[in-house]
Amino acid sequence: MALPRPHRFDVYIAIGGLLGGLLLVGIGLGTRTAKDPITLFDGPWPMLVPLTVMAGCELLRRAAPRAALLIGTLAICADVFTQGSLATLLMFTDIVYAAVLYGPLASARRIQWITGLLTVAGTLVPFAVLRVPEALLIGVVVGVVAYAPASTGWIVRNHRDAAEAARLRAEQTALLAEMDRAQAVTSERARMARELHDMVANHLSAIAIHSTAALSLDDPKTSQEALSVIRENSVEGLAEMRRLIGILRDAGGDTEPVAAPTLDGLDALVEGARVNGLDVHLDAEPADVPAPVELAAYRIVQEALTNALKHASPGRVTVALAMGAPPTPFGQWGRDGCLTVTVTSPFGDRDGPRAPGSGAGLVGMRERVELLGGAFEAGPVDDPDSTDGKIWVVRATLPVTEGDRE
Repeated sequence: MALPRPHRFDVYIAIGGLLGGLLLVGIGLGTRTAKDPITLFDGPWPMLVPLTVMAGCELLRRAAPRAALLIGTLAICADVFTQGSLATLLMFTDIVYAAVLYGPLASARRIQWITGLLTVAGTLVPFAVLRVPEALLIGVVVGVVAYAPASTGWIVRNHRDAAEAARLRAEQTALLAEMDRAQAVTSERARMARELHDMVANHLSAIAIHSTAALSLDDPKTSQEALSVIRENSVEGLAEMRRLIGILRDAGGDTEPVAAPTLDGLDALVEGARVNGLDVHLDAEPADVPAPVELAAYRIVQEALTNALKHASPGRVTVALAMGAPPTPFGQWGRDGCLTVTVTSPFGDRDGPRAPGSGAGLVGMRERVELLGGAFEAGPVDDPDSTDGKIWVVRATLPVTEGDRE
């Protein structure tokens, strides 16, 4: 197995330590004299062996810290039996520091304990044997050479890990913020799509139906009436588009906030549907509901009338709003504390011109209801009083309190 490539900074340390050690050997400076009892190999040259080995360990201080510490420990023990080199001693302290800082967490903890125990043993055992105060200096030396570098490496490692954890948290926070931003953009686009569809589809459907009638019937009076309806819906559709542009445009200058539709505007909405040719009956109880519920109810009625204009066969269209309604045609009860919106229209094949549908209206109504935590249903229901035996029912139950939305 090939040894990992040493870090460039580690190469600089190894070269610097080796050159410094050679300089000390050249001037004959060691940590002990040749007369010291522990010196088995006197002279300057025996110091070169542990010095060179320790410099080689510096090359592995980051790439293989545990191996560097093991070899470095053997080298420092060998250096004890020579006159000793200060460069070898300093490089060993750096090896201990690097082993704690760059090695595995379990090894770093063990090195802390081992160096701490060696410091205590180096203090107590020589004092107990020699019985002189100077023996305590052995523990001081062991602590400076082994325990102090290990403790410094542990402190630096903790700071480094804390900084890395903070960086990861910052990245996660930024990622979550970006996800929230993307989700907010998607939600806003979906909301604007619903608003655009609900505000303009009704007028465009009426324009399509009446323009088709004007083109298919060779009757000047009918064409004149159709063109009048087309013009009225064009003007109203243009006004709705301007309102939508006002919502999208940044507020500022003379721009005024655009008021959202309310249930008070249902009469005008129904009257517009009657002008477009629908026989609409409105049965709306007075209700004090939150603004989001009021807007959703208005848009649902608007879209249901648009669908009736495009697809319903001739007959009465009924719009009903009530709090806590009786059982629905689908067999469900209206909930207390909820506003129930019901729109019924004849179900069957339509004679005459009709506008194509994409299904986006039902999707938009369902999304509006689900955002408020309500229930939505739409489909044909058996009705013996109807000409075709069925009616089309759109029903939405909208909670008006926070508790109902959970």
